[in-house]
Formats: sequence, C-alpha cells, structure tokens
Amino acid sequence: SKLIYIERKKGKTTERYGVIGTGNFHEGTAKLYSDTSLFTSNKRILKEVASIFEFFETPYKFINFKQLIVAPFAMREFFCGLIDNEISLAKKGRRAFIDLKINSLVDDGMIEKLYEASRAGVKIRMIIRGICRLKPGVKGLSENIEAVSIIDKYLEHSRIIIFGNGGDEKYYITSADWMSRNLNRRIEVGVPIIDEKLKKELKDFFSLQWKDNTKARILDPEQKNNYKKKWVRKFRAQTS
Repeated sequence: SKLIYIERKKGKTTERYGVIGTGNFHEGTAKLYSDTSLFTSNKRILKEVASIFEFFETPYKFINFKQLIVAPFAMREFFCGLIDNEISLAKKGRRAFIDLKINSLVDDGMIEKLYEASRAGVKIRMIIRGICRLKPGVKGLSENIEAVSIIDKYLEHSRIIIFGNGGDEKYYITSADWMSRNLNRRIEVGVPIIDEKLKKELKDFFSLQWKDNTKARILDPEQKNNYKKKWVRKFRAQTS
C-alpha cells in the first residue's frame, strides 16, 4: 500500500492529514512514473488509515474497514461485488459499464468475473500497461471488452476503476493490480473518490488515455498488439 498519515499539533488541537496513492513515494521514480494520489483530511478515512499503521504493529488485531478497501481482507470480494452489480444492471437491460486502468491483470478469479460481466452485456474498457492474461474481443466470451496498453515517455502507473452503477458512478483509486500476490498476500489499499470535482478529473483522465491513438496498442486475442492508428487527427495522451 502507498500511505502517509500525518498528525500536526496546532495550539491545543491536533490536525490530521493523509495521502492514499497508487504508487511509491520515491524521489527517483516520481520523475518517471505517472500516479494518482488522494490528499485528504476526511476524518472517517483518516481513522482507518491510522488503523492500518496500527495493524502493522498488532497484526493479530481484527479491523473492520468501512471506508477503505483493504487487501488481503476484503478487496477481492469488494470489487467482485461491484462487478456483480453491473452484471445485474445489464441483465435488466440497463446501461452497465466498467472502466479499468491498472498495470497488470493476471488473477484468474478476476479475469473470470470480467468474462462473466462481458457475457451479461457489461461494456468494459481496460487500459493495462503490463501483463494482461484476459483475451478481449472473443465472441461469446469477451466481445464486450476492449483493451489497450500505453507505453510512452512516462510509465503509466495509476490504478483507477470506475463503475457505472446505474448512473450514480462509483470511482476508486487503488495501490493494487489485479494479481494474486496483490489481492491475496499483500496489504494493499483502495479508496473511494467522493468529491465531484475529483470524480470528473479521474473521468477526464481516463477519457484522455482512451483517446490516445499514437502510443496506445490494441490488446487482442492474437497478441498482435498493433498500434491504435485509426485516426483522423493525431492524439497523444501524455503530451495533450
């Protein structure tokens, strides 16, 4: 997980702040990696951030997280539940979609859940920079899934997940890729984004990435990974 928890004394009061991010706090990689972080003073979120640091000292203590999504305790089940919700909406004939930007997608369970969502009619767009074991665009299996990979000047490292949720869209950032080691064997942390301006920022960011037709490669079942070159006007996400 990528966390900072700060307490600052101001007179007789204590101010608390926190950062929940998708990438390491490292002065070297900060010049090359593209990441997303939430800087917050939300008391409910910060209480749980503090609980994670307490857990490192007392790992036998059970903590019930309500704001944060924490692996290996509940992250897999949480996101599977949100995918199930999109599946239910699609089966009712309602608009259902998932926008997923992570670095690697190799966990069998999450891949099968996305296949299930695709078969139900959920529209899924994925930006997967690294390894992707899911095969997009296979008839009867993943025909509702599109996927691209962007390799450019800066390393795409942010992890953003957006669920349609029947029009009341849900936004999350997370430190975890969808790999077994992240979901099952590491402390990883996700957080909901509830501020409307920040939601729009994430939506616009994903849209810019998806629009890329210069450095984006199309992930396909044949693993040709050809550049997304069908454009009238050149668009490069990292420089636009």
